Amino acid sequence: MPPAQASAASATPRLPASIWALGFVSLLMDVSSELIHSLLPVFMVTVLGTSVLAVGLIEGAAEGIALIVKVFSGVLSDYMGKRKPLALLGYGLAAFSKPLFALASTTGVVLTARLLDRVGKGIRGAPRDALIADIVPSEIRGAAFGLRQALDTVGAFLGPLLAIALMLLWANDFRAVFWVSVIPAAASVALLLFAVREPAAAKTEGRTNPIRRESLRRFSRRYWWVVGIAAVFTLARFSEAFLVLRAQQGGLAAAWAPLVLIAMNLVYSAGAYPFGKLSDRVNHKTLLGAGLAVLIVADVLLATAGHGPLLWGGIALWGLHMAMTQGLLAAMVAEASPPDLHGSAFGFFNLVSGIAMLLASALAGWLWDQWGPAATFGAGAVLAALAAAALLVRRA
Repeated sequence: MPPAQASAASATPRLPASIWALGFVSLLMDVSSELIHSLLPVFMVTVLGTSVLAVGLIEGAAEGIALIVKVFSGVLSDYMGKRKPLALLGYGLAAFSKPLFALASTTGVVLTARLLDRVGKGIRGAPRDALIADIVPSEIRGAAFGLRQALDTVGAFLGPLLAIALMLLWANDFRAVFWVSVIPAAASVALLLFAVREPAAAKTEGRTNPIRRESLRRFSRRYWWVVGIAAVFTLARFSEAFLVLRAQQGGLAAAWAPLVLIAMNLVYSAGAYPFGKLSDRVNHKTLLGAGLAVLIVADVLLATAGHGPLLWGGIALWGLHMAMTQGLLAAMVAEASPPDLHGSAFGFFNLVSGIAMLLASALAGWLWDQWGPAATFGAGAVLAALAAAALLVRRA
């Protein structure tokens, strides 16, 4: 082989255009979602008179259902041998839910809209992640998942930033801001429809029932270890709605509440791609442990301070933890599962994480109502320490 060809063959593959397109699909939908979610806890408590416990239950149910639904869409995508149609359905359902938030006059309507939005997220999640695993070779999966997380998280701080600007412009008109969210949601669906191409292999490869006993036996002990450790991670990291409420309790005005998610997601988006690339080169267990250490420090800061530099330091470290661990866990799931069962693998992974999210957010809301925010974040630190102990007793 000539030197030039040998050099080209040994070079790290470039990320395909469809990975970038999927990243921008996520970015647009997150702009739409965070326009709403960055204001929703304050809207519910101050406008609708919802209790903090109810906010925790709604957030936990919404995020939990999103993760639980992924198991069914993931299995179905394996059975069909197609990922994109289910991803389109999920993004379309989320876009359809956005007007309900603007129309909501009771907590029940918010719950309905939130669940509908998160069901859409659940439908699209596992097929989209499996599609990423199908598109890219194993040596750049960490980078691919990191890039999607990074672009997704850019949307997660652009949405709250836009929410602040519109709240100031429109004198805290929550409903007008919620109506704006319809525009990027529709653009996200259009971009997925026209710019993302599914690999031919994923469409033509023969498939069998993914939930047969024979198929389930193909999941290794290593895969189930990843599922288990991710569940403990989720128990230690409840909904970000509690970050917003913590800052508001410390005196942050309603119009500036989205600053919390902006700060967290700036750190998250800046770190997700570099840490994703790093995960392709370093020991996964070491990186997971470092991420947990960061989460413990974040929880301690948030437990002890409701305002000032310590509060914002805790919020930033929360985002750093997400950057270090979320893309890494997704890459570990893809690496530890058979290629033809990637959808089911992500589905089961998120089923267990969804149950953990529901429990974590309900517990966080109860602790807040009974003993205050210090107890909520203190419990998070203890659970993160337990997750670190689990890493020490089992090899990845």
